[in-house]
Amino acid sequence: MGKPGQKRDFMQVARAVVEQAIREHMDGTPLEKPDNSKNAAAVALGRLGGHKGDAARAAKLSAKRRHAIAAKAAAA
Repeated sequence: MGKPGQKRDFMQVARAVVEQAIREHMDGTPLEKPDNSKNAAAVALGRLGGHKGDAARAAKLSAKRRHAIAAKAAAA
């Protein structure tokens, strides 16, 4: 519907809002899906680091602190 950053009038903005709401163009054709794919290798590395970090944090906690965290979770 125009280039990004291009000034649009009220009707163009309203049409874009309606198209986003109904997930298709006003003529019935589907909206183009943006490419939101992530790098699978980067996702795997981040996930792996998160899993390692959880274990490392748990190993550093004292029994008293683990008890306090569990009590707080149970109260919630």
